[in-house]
Amino acid sequence: MATLERRPLVAANWKMQLTRAEAATYCRALLAGGTASAVEILLLPSYPLLGTVTEALAGSAIALGAQDLSPEPGGAFTGDVSAAQLVDAGCRYVICGHSERRRLHGEDDALVAAKARAALASGLAPIVCVGESREERHGGRTFDVLARQLEPLPVDPRLVLAYEPLWAIGTGETATPDTAADAHSYLRSRLERRAGAEQAARQRILYGGSVTPENAPALAGEHDIDGFLVGGASLDPMRFRAIISSFAVP
Repeated sequence: MATLERRPLVAANWKMQLTRAEAATYCRALLAGGTASAVEILLLPSYPLLGTVTEALAGSAIALGAQDLSPEPGGAFTGDVSAAQLVDAGCRYVICGHSERRRLHGEDDALVAAKARAALASGLAPIVCVGESREERHGGRTFDVLARQLEPLPVDPRLVLAYEPLWAIGTGETATPDTAADAHSYLRSRLERRAGAEQAARQRILYGGSVTPENAPALAGEHDIDGFLVGGASLDPMRFRAIISSFAVP
């Protein structure tokens, strides 16, 4: 379970899902159940939904974020969105280097790090995704991959890591609590080497990879798991609320 130094963060990555009407209905349903102050809740809709979700969340404690950004501050980059535009839209967080961006769009570690720096420079907290493939895990290279992905990232307490083993995303297969805890512990040890023990103790590391209401409580009980980056299960507000409740305990 996350310590008092690290408030749990549970984020809903809607990916390329939902219309404006569906997003508004979702937000009403989520807000109807109240919010737990012990847990920070974050919604990450696609760009066209940002205005709708901002309006629907007005006056609530639920945070808004985006799924990606350009490393450039502005200019002739058709189809891209800048950090400043996201801040102007009400975002506080942004995902950098999700496995789908790395795999489908060829984003490498250097580009992901550049996006994280752009986010931080504009006041956004980047959620940087790291994780290994099935082949890398079976080859005993998990920690090598995590070290490589972490190395170019900026050292900043606002940065949030999200461990998402590629073999557990959208497959229905989830890392066991022990497997996830090992990866999180390793990441925190690397953070300690880079930033010192005090910052490493405060930096949040989320787990992402087929999180469901059924497996969330066991994962949430691990010391170095500070929240979740939830995909498919976050599209149902009641299932998402059940996942949030896995951290909402004394």
